[in-house]
Amino acid sequence: MLHDPNQTLLFPKLPAEVLQEMKQHGTEIQVNAGEVLVSEGDSNSNFYVVLEGEIQITKLVGKETQLLIIHRSGEFMGDLSMLTNSASIFSASAIAPSRVLRLDSITFKRIITECSPLADVILSAMVGRTNDVEAQLRQQEKLAALGKLSAGLAHELNNPAAAGRRAAISLSENFQNSQSLILQLHELSLTKAQLNYLADIQRQGSKHATTSPQLNPLTQSDKEEEVTDWLELHDVNDGWKLAPTLVNAGLDTEQLDNLADQITADSLKNVVKWLEAAIASSCLLKEIEQSTTRISELVKAVKGYTYMDRALLQEVDVHEGIENTLLMFGHKLKKGITVNRDYDQSLPRICAYASELNQVWTNLIDNAIDAMTSKGQLSIRTSKDNNCVLVEIADDGIGIPPEVQSRIFEPFFTTKGVGEGTGLGLEIAYRIVKKHHGDIHFDSQAGDTHFRIYLPIKFLKSS
Repeated sequence: MLHDPNQTLLFPKLPAEVLQEMKQHGTEIQVNAGEVLVSEGDSNSNFYVVLEGEIQITKLVGKETQLLIIHRSGEFMGDLSMLTNSASIFSASAIAPSRVLRLDSITFKRIITECSPLADVILSAMVGRTNDVEAQLRQQEKLAALGKLSAGLAHELNNPAAAGRRAAISLSENFQNSQSLILQLHELSLTKAQLNYLADIQRQGSKHATTSPQLNPLTQSDKEEEVTDWLELHDVNDGWKLAPTLVNAGLDTEQLDNLADQITADSLKNVVKWLEAAIASSCLLKEIEQSTTRISELVKAVKGYTYMDRALLQEVDVHEGIENTLLMFGHKLKKGITVNRDYDQSLPRICAYASELNQVWTNLIDNAIDAMTSKGQLSIRTSKDNNCVLVEIADDGIGIPPEVQSRIFEPFFTTKGVGEGTGLGLEIAYRIVKKHHGDIHFDSQAGDTHFRIYLPIKFLKSS
């Protein structure tokens, strides 16, 4: 529902004498419950006044239908799109059997022109309604963007959290097994030289397993098969289970031969199993460390993106804001988008409303991802242009059709289908850039769309 402090201005009831005058120019119609009078996206819509019953005004936001207001007797429906022949920004339908007065747009415009007092009332209400809806939808656009980012962030957090949990469970099981193997190792009465040798192999193997790049799948498979055959030849049970860890540790058959030369045959089985368990534990600990580090980085990025616990107006590094935004979109970028960065690292920090500025990057990057249908090249470049920081965001997507390019910063204008966009993403970006006394321009054709954002290096709130 709309919640304006002055409802009587937004939803005035037309006086009886005015209704009587309008009836001479319009048509009374009966509307059944559920019947649609206006559909969002329609142009050349009619002007309606409710005589009896209830008419609801709704707008599709995403996949949800938002109820804006319910009109009752004496109240009228219509927005500024009637006067401009542009698409209606809402839908109107009966929620009870109703009787309404319908005036076509041509007749309505003539009445407005001829009746100045009535024009003041109706036009003031239309402007107020449009502004009220715009304010609500602007907030919903922000919440929708936040919802997208939250869903992506949940996905990004879930991966390292799940990996860390799996590693912790495996480590717990491996620890129990290692305790038993250590006791068996002590019973072998190995010499100090042998123990030192094993400790050295374990240390080198753990380092190799946690720092060296992974082998390609074919080479990995071949080496695992060779090590498995070697283990079976030396009576080491379950060699196929041990082989992956030993190969990751860089222990091939030649090094295993050296190990066999240092250890007696009856001790070899227990030594190899202990060695595999020790190296596996190091790998699991490293995996837990990497997972928790990733989670910490994501939390840090969220705090950086929202600028929690910081002043609204502050000095910011535009690169940090862009990178935090890209990280928040990580789940969508991974599907097939390559990000090309060309940053001027000598750029100074600028004074800005940091969290709002990140909304600019969010809306532009999100639009670019949609334009590329999640596959393509996203290029971001920064430089200094006179007394401004220049940020260029480009994509190789479908582009913006030439016939609508002059309207893309208008409120409610969108090239997406009904419900797929509010038409406020670029409008919000435009407002924020202008709030910083900056400017935003674009060039677009199929396969090459460039947005250029100019932000003054020295921006003062009072300026």
